[in-house]
Amino acid sequence: MAESLIGAARPTVAEIDLEAVRHNIGELRRASSTDVCAVVKADGYGHGAVPVAVAALEAGAAWLAVALVEEGVALRSAGITAPVLVLSEPHPAAAPLVVANDLRPTLYTAAGIAAMAAAAGGAPAPIRSPATPLAVHVKVDTGMHRVGAQPEAVVDLVRQVEHSPSLRFEGLWTHLATADEADPAFTDEQLRRFEAVRASLAEAGFRPGLLHASNSAGALHHPDARYDLVRCGIAIYGCAPAPGRPMDADLRPVMSLRSKVSLVKRVAAGEAVSYGQRHRFDRDTIVATVPIGYADGVPRRLSAVGGEVLIGGRRRLIAGTITMDQILVACDEDGSVAIGDDVVLLGRQGHEVITADDWAWPLDTISYEIVCGISGRVPRVYR
Repeated sequence: MAESLIGAARPTVAEIDLEAVRHNIGELRRASSTDVCAVVKADGYGHGAVPVAVAALEAGAAWLAVALVEEGVALRSAGITAPVLVLSEPHPAAAPLVVANDLRPTLYTAAGIAAMAAAAGGAPAPIRSPATPLAVHVKVDTGMHRVGAQPEAVVDLVRQVEHSPSLRFEGLWTHLATADEADPAFTDEQLRRFEAVRASLAEAGFRPGLLHASNSAGALHHPDARYDLVRCGIAIYGCAPAPGRPMDADLRPVMSLRSKVSLVKRVAAGEAVSYGQRHRFDRDTIVATVPIGYADGVPRRLSAVGGEVLIGGRRRLIAGTITMDQILVACDEDGSVAIGDDVVLLGRQGHEVITADDWAWPLDTISYEIVCGISGRVPRVYR
């Protein structure tokens, strides 16, 4: 007879270890020997932007970075006063919000600069002196070809910034496209292009106060790319930016994804389970139901590539198609598995550990997508 857990709150949680964030920031500062900008876009890669930002700053991060103006506003609303870089040029309609919240916008078009200059020339931000121009960064596209100014356009754009009394040219930056690859050739080429732009600016009389190019992989694997600031995202959250490559940093995973067994049943040999009946047992098997599914961020394909969870300190196979709200776990003939047992999907239990890379590798994706994909309906518990 099946047993069932009735009347208890759904036990699925993502535990966020803020001490691991502090540790990782310390490791990145030590390994790069320069200031760290903690990238907390996408709600801190699914970990919670504000708690992660606070922990990172406590550990010595000098800057924060976000993708959207709204993300920067959320940090300011939480009382965070550290410099916040917006990584893409804001829409002109968002320029007043940038100014009001003293964010550091990235700019790379004449129209974007004009919109920001007009907004900054209006009412000053409450946390910025009326006499202080808004500090801005100009991004140069050295080969990523996503956003950024063409190298030959940068001098004129910086001139436009410097000719605006309401703006100040603070930083020049670029983004590395292949820093996580073993072959450094294209990273070296991007840095060569970046240096050429820097030289052109110097010849024109412009010298940015900050130069930055490194993402997490650049910070850990390309010393020449570290400059004045390294923008670290995935490494802060304890995931290796280049899995399989040695690095001079002891990174600790920040997120653990946990639930509990909600139902235990015996499924007879020859029976199949879940949608499509794709997993059929060749012997009687104890099957545990766990209240977490693809709506929570467990990729539906994980069951098709041998995905596992930890129960009782042992790896157990996810059996059958992952559904929106639940998964099934094959526990063989182990009668010790019971309702209420802890289930670890990401994290450590006993001597076993499952990482975001353990999910990402067979799914042909990256750990970034895994942690960002843990949905908002999974409560975050901070410790």
